[in-house]
Amino acid sequence: MIRVILAEDQAMVRGALSALLKLESDLDVIGCAADGEEAWTLAARELPDVVVTDIEMPRLTGLELAQRIRDRGLACKVVILTTFARPGYLRRALEAGVSGYLLKDAPADQLAEALRKVHRGGRAIDPQLALEAWSGDDPLNDRERQVLRFAGEGMVAADIAEQLHLSQGTVRNYLSEAIGKLGVSNRIEAYRLARQKGWL
Repeated sequence: MIRVILAEDQAMVRGALSALLKLESDLDVIGCAADGEEAWTLAARELPDVVVTDIEMPRLTGLELAQRIRDRGLACKVVILTTFARPGYLRRALEAGVSGYLLKDAPADQLAEALRKVHRGGRAIDPQLALEAWSGDDPLNDRERQVLRFAGEGMVAADIAEQLHLSQGTVRNYLSEAIGKLGVSNRIEAYRLARQKGWL
C-alpha cells in the first residue's frame, strides 16, 4: 500500500480528493490536513510515502512544506496539486525537491497514476507546465521575494523589518531592487506581477 497524506485548505476539495484516492486499491489516505503546519506535524509523525499538497495554504505554503520535508530528511515524496498553472511555481517546487506537480483539473486517474510513479522513484510533472517553466527566469532573490510578499499583504516597511529582523532601510532597498528588476513603478505592481508569474 502507498500511504498518503493530503494537505488542502478547502474542506470540500480535501474530502473529494480523499474519497477519490480511497477508491484505488493500492492507495491508503492515512491523514488529511487543512494547512501546511498541520501537514508537517502529520508527516513527521506518520512518515507517509507521499504527501499531496496544495500550494497556497495558511501557516505554511505547499512549497515551504516541501522544503521543510526535504531539509529535515523525511523520506516521503511530495506531489503538488494546484490550480496555479504558473511556470515560476513549478521551478520553485522542483528546487524544493518536489517529485510531482499536477493541476487540479487533471483527470482523477492521472493523480493516482502520478502517485504510483512518484512512489516508484519517478517524477510526475504536467507536460505543458514543464515546457513553459524554463521560458522565463525569476529575477528575484529569496530576500526580495520575502519582502515583496509581505508588502503585497499590506505590511509597511517597519513591520516587515521587525518580522524579518532587518533595518527599515534594508527593507526599502530590497523593495526598490525588486521594483527595478520587474520594471514596474511601485511595490503593489511588483507584487502583482511576481504573483502572476508564480515567483512569490
